[in-house]
Amino acid sequence: MTEFREMIIGRPIELRDYAPVLRWLLLNCLAAFGILVLWNIGLVQTMFETDRTHISTLILVIFAFTALHCLVQTSEVSRQLVAARKVRDVIASGAAPGLHLGGGRVLTANGRPLEPGVMTAHIANLITKSELQNSGHIDQTLLLRALADKLRNREKLGLFVSEALLRLALLGTAIGFILMLIPIAQLKSFDAETLRIALSGMTNGMAIALNVTVTGIASALVLKFEYYLLDGAIAELFDMITETTEIHVMPALERNLNART
Repeated sequence: MTEFREMIIGRPIELRDYAPVLRWLLLNCLAAFGILVLWNIGLVQTMFETDRTHISTLILVIFAFTALHCLVQTSEVSRQLVAARKVRDVIASGAAPGLHLGGGRVLTANGRPLEPGVMTAHIANLITKSELQNSGHIDQTLLLRALADKLRNREKLGLFVSEALLRLALLGTAIGFILMLIPIAQLKSFDAETLRIALSGMTNGMAIALNVTVTGIASALVLKFEYYLLDGAIAELFDMITETTEIHVMPALERNLNART
């Protein structure tokens, strides 16, 4: 029964690697539930009716596409975590001394290929560097920096968009206040009807400012938290790669290098 379950849904350790995706789903399900509650109350409809600038709609559209981008990146990092864990298990079992390149893939001493992924590509770079180096210590600092930059590129879009949504919220607030002050500037008399029209215009401007501000801040906070979770998954993947290569791969490659010289 246990073997059948692992064949269908994977091992418990692999399920843990997909925890970032589950966290993304949980967070967005809570956000969707909150929007549904606001819809039933009528606040969402009121927001769309009063926002003549349509900045709130723009913010929500940008948020939706960026959240989907975060889901894609989170899923990819989770798959890389699963692959990296398989590679680590193979190497930790004693396969590090026999690692070599063959047919564009990293092979163990018995010809078994390592699971394709970011970790395997990094190990391939280390093997290539050791083959081109004559002697001495193999330094992977620059390769790790390049790998870190490559992994961090997955979250740059989300960090930029979350800041952009805050700027859009400020822009909507400013536009709302401008629209609120225009009726005051156009006052030429202080009779009841004129004041009623002016107050109505001020109310509409204030509604725009508040609606856009709330929408922008809430969307930016959710996006920041989503990419914070993605950053944690990326850090876990990078730590696993660094630990495996420093403890198992690098000493084996240096022994092979010193043996050749």
